[in-house]
Amino acid sequence: MSESLNEKLTPATLLCRKQAGDFVKAVQNGEALVVACTQEQKLFTELADQALTAAGANAKWAPIRFVNIRETAGWSAEGKDATPKIAALLAAARLPDPDPVTTVTYKSAGRLLIVGPLDEAIAAADLLVDTLDVTLFTQGPGQKGGSQKRTYPVLSGSIESLKGWLGAFELTLMRNNPIDLDVCTQCNACVTACPEDAIGLDYQIDLLLCKSHRDCVKACGVAGAIQFDRITSSEKINFDVVLDLRAHAMAFTHHALPQGYVSIQKTPYAQALLQLRNWVGEFEKPKFFSYKHNLCAHSRNEKVGCNACVDVCSAQAIASDKSRQQIKVNPHLCVGCGACTTVCPTGAISYNYPATSEHGVRFKTLLSTFLKTGGKQPVLMLHSMKAGQALVDDVGRFAQLGVAKGLPSTVIPIALWHTASVGLEMWMSAIAFGASQIWLLTTDEDAPQYLEALDAQIAQAQAIWQGLGYSGECVIRLHTKDAKDLDQAMQIARAQWSALKVNATMPAARYAASNDKRSTLSFALDHWMVHAPVLINAKEASLEIALPKAGASMGSLQINADACTLCMSCVSACPASALQDNAQAPQLLFLEKNCVQCGLCEITCPEKAIALTPRLLASPARSQIRVVNETKPFACVRCGKEFGTLKAIEVMIERLGGHSMFQGVAKERLKMCSDCRVIDMYSSDGENKII
Repeated sequence: MSESLNEKLTPATLLCRKQAGDFVKAVQNGEALVVACTQEQKLFTELADQALTAAGANAKWAPIRFVNIRETAGWSAEGKDATPKIAALLAAARLPDPDPVTTVTYKSAGRLLIVGPLDEAIAAADLLVDTLDVTLFTQGPGQKGGSQKRTYPVLSGSIESLKGWLGAFELTLMRNNPIDLDVCTQCNACVTACPEDAIGLDYQIDLLLCKSHRDCVKACGVAGAIQFDRITSSEKINFDVVLDLRAHAMAFTHHALPQGYVSIQKTPYAQALLQLRNWVGEFEKPKFFSYKHNLCAHSRNEKVGCNACVDVCSAQAIASDKSRQQIKVNPHLCVGCGACTTVCPTGAISYNYPATSEHGVRFKTLLSTFLKTGGKQPVLMLHSMKAGQALVDDVGRFAQLGVAKGLPSTVIPIALWHTASVGLEMWMSAIAFGASQIWLLTTDEDAPQYLEALDAQIAQAQAIWQGLGYSGECVIRLHTKDAKDLDQAMQIARAQWSALKVNATMPAARYAASNDKRSTLSFALDHWMVHAPVLINAKEASLEIALPKAGASMGSLQINADACTLCMSCVSACPASALQDNAQAPQLLFLEKNCVQCGLCEITCPEKAIALTPRLLASPARSQIRVVNETKPFACVRCGKEFGTLKAIEVMIERLGGHSMFQGVAKERLKMCSDCRVIDMYSSDGENKII
């Protein structure tokens, strides 16, 4: 292992206890350290801080990184064979930290809105009022009703909308209840007077129970808080955080809720209160994405083509900006899942935390070190940092206890902010770098649309993999609920792969993953095709592989030559320059390598002459411009100058020829260029002219 890592390793058995002095000495020597233990990370950090303080003001602390080789490698039924994996994990831990990214700022002054039954809202407010400025929005009295003592501002009426995020929520309410709580003295006279018991101890009238006796109005007397003919009004109020106590309704129904909003349907009560207490002050989070609108295939000429990122976003952070012919992403709502970057066919929206190039370095380091240390057929298992990491840790612990087998020695776990943040181009690159298979670990924390998107991408990868003649499945998704479930799923996947008796897939690629999505995908495709079993011994290295329509980001198109007039509307609509015109001749050109199957050309074509064909053309022709339609130029019948295409003029004459305005001489003018058309109109003796 030392040879693989090009350094001498220092083994320790109790580094956090009896051998802690050895760690402190290494820190004092200014060495960049990797500690293969995450359990005592807090202790090691404290020891390093103490050593740095003792060394004086001029001392410098070299970076210390931590990696878990216990649950992920050593604690496994195959722990004795895990040396290559341990070496790979150590090598990856030495990589520099990802480049810093810009941040998104939230500012909260602690203005809390609690929505729910009044008795429950007051109980929650009593636990939070020492930290937060509380306002209640009554949704009925609950079991006990409100307190007789007016302690908190209480809003009433109906919620028209609640939108926003931490520090910037906007409530729009309609004050449409006859009782004005700002005027009400809570004397209970109306409650006693109402014969239908339509007024509860939240001092609001249930209009479904009210029979319009108006006894309450009389009882209210001088206070005049009850007015059935009161003009309702809409009002907007701003809050920083929101607690939703409703059991059967939520202000936000999408999967990923905005920062600052907590619902007891999603979060346990005690945890919700603790979160709210911590949401006062100024906060930052990474801006997870970058967007290049010039690459975006969402919209052209007021036509919507690709809508993949809008559809997949579980936080509703992405919307269509029709006025600017692009999408708009709200960084405050973005939760960093990265699914939008995975489904984006052009790379217009890309992931920054970390960037694709940094993923590429990490994957290549893990795989090259694993293979260099004698490992064979490594598998990369991509999982989230939260639920996924917890499952991996639990499987390792259960393996040490003898109730699970643990991670196989060939399976290298990689924690991502979210599993959906890495897609087709990086899966294919990982296999090109030496992985035999990619496992995607998903859990119930993942939004349904994420799983659909991943499955669509897997189907694309598998179609290419099998079409090129490789064996088995290149990417599989393991959806598990607990550690036992994961342990069984891993053993099944491992057994299925072993049954294929595949000795090797392809030699490791040497290219570097680029932050340009299409470039990385192109590198991976080229590597897969160069070593494809069906092409190596083929007389003609040409193959067409049909791809599933869902999630397709490459392919060809079919042109109906009888319908196409070569108007070139499709050329102006194409965001990837896959369709091009020829300045020298009336020809429509196509570069298949650039096509992202967004459909803008198909939607834009006025003649409906274009149909998309998802496929991979495993041939040099994929990177060559070809003519997909052409026609003869049309020459002006008066001067002979070419001014259009034969097909376009024929279609125009056919469509306008039956109109009364285009008969006789006027019909003939359709065959003239613009100059000759004007000349002919003013030189014709039979033409009516306005002077």
